[in-house]
Amino acid sequence: MVVVTGASSGIGLAAAVALARRGDRLALVGRDPDRLRSAGEEVHEAAGERPELFQADFAVLDDVRGLAERLRAAYERIDVLANNAGAIALRPVRTVDGFELTIQANHLAPFLLSNLLADRIGRMVVTASRVHRGDLNPDDLNAALNRYRSMRAYATSKQANILFAAEAARRWPDVPAYSFHPGVVRTRFGSDSPVHGIYSRLMPLRSPEQGAETLIWLATQDPARLTNGAYHHNRQPHRAHRTATDPALAARLWEASARAVGITSGSSDQVDAPDPVTAPAESDQGSLG
Repeated sequence: MVVVTGASSGIGLAAAVALARRGDRLALVGRDPDRLRSAGEEVHEAAGERPELFQADFAVLDDVRGLAERLRAAYERIDVLANNAGAIALRPVRTVDGFELTIQANHLAPFLLSNLLADRIGRMVVTASRVHRGDLNPDDLNAALNRYRSMRAYATSKQANILFAAEAARRWPDVPAYSFHPGVVRTRFGSDSPVHGIYSRLMPLRSPEQGAETLIWLATQDPARLTNGAYHHNRQPHRAHRTATDPALAARLWEASARAVGITSGSSDQVDAPDPVTAPAESDQGSLG
């Protein structure tokens, strides 16, 4: 059983199609119910098997908690959890939980989901990015809201992705965890961002199928042939920027994230309510995949 978040389009959908053709059972997670149903039909038409569909909005942590409950009820074992969903907010946005949208959708939500499913997961794959030279401050996960820049917020969330996978590998030795950069992929994600346009002009765009290749490779290789906790690109380990390889920072991020989402550190048990944060503000946002 493979659970793919952000599976309504892009590399999430491409990976789901490829894995279904291999014979894997698929559960697709997406925010938009219409696009999620369409993705399910595409997987069914390509592979002959109908995947199970789970709607959840990662901008709402209660949605993530509900998703974890539904997945736990449905499956005793999740062989692979592909944390692929993500967002980029073009303007400063606070979620209903009070967090900056990009750090919540790209890091806090998958962190919460993974922790709530930790005892069921066989391995975890996290979609990161080469744009991960962020300025993460675990003591202030909303720091990006100060003089907001969309790509700085996105880079910080991708830095968090790599640190999370590495720290998960240390804390959960029985659950191999990997992060990867898919390349600059021709998808709807971030298409409204001017920076996306710059990258698309300067670098060759990959198809979603090409972007999904490393995800599929990490999901299917013998863990003995992979480097647990490592960051990857083009189906091989790749050196991440030093800001994403600091074990002390990774540990601090884990503890801060656990407090933020209201779970015990390193456990799948929920505890008290998360730390209170400022009330949400209205603004535009990017795609949640």
